[in-house]
Amino acid sequence: MLPASSGSAAAGHHEPQAEYAVTGVPSYKLAMWTFLGSDCFFFGALIGTYMTYRGKSLNGPYPLDVFAPAVTSISTFDLLLSSLFMVLAVHYAKRGEINKMMLWTGLTMLGGLVFLGFQAFEFHSFVEEGLTMKSNIFGCTFFTLTGFHGAHVAIGVLLLGLLAWSVRTGKVVNPGLTTEVIGLYWHFVDIVWILIFTLVYLLEFTK
Repeated sequence: MLPASSGSAAAGHHEPQAEYAVTGVPSYKLAMWTFLGSDCFFFGALIGTYMTYRGKSLNGPYPLDVFAPAVTSISTFDLLLSSLFMVLAVHYAKRGEINKMMLWTGLTMLGGLVFLGFQAFEFHSFVEEGLTMKSNIFGCTFFTLTGFHGAHVAIGVLLLGLLAWSVRTGKVVNPGLTTEVIGLYWHFVDIVWILIFTLVYLLEFTK
């Protein structure tokens, strides 16, 4: 359910008492922070597992056999740029400039889709090189970690699409809060990717 605002009172509905938690933070935002906190443990476990077994594959392909720095760098830049778009979407949503908010929301979605396209290309090329989840420990831990991150990006794109549709059809009366809450999720996904890019990709080229 998407958050409502006091503006609903004008339509004959009172603002829900549960919108604000005892901390004074909107309950939807608090719920998102709680979810992201639990997701930190989830990705922490995945990254920890990858790092624990890093370099312990008994047979190839190995990371340097399949990694393409140029492709991954471009996809990383694309995802980071989408975070800037998300910031602008939140900014204009809070100002009530819905058309501009929709523009930047759409560009954020586009950035997410481009990233997923790069990931699909990368996965396909890795499989062609002989790397699968069953090839070795590297393949198993790599595809699990990056696959779950890609799933989070896909969920983010779906949330942004739902946001755009809901705002356009008047289902959301507080787009500022709703966009901000979804923005927290999007920025978290981007931060996780920075960690993955650094620990999984960049470390292989600094040996």
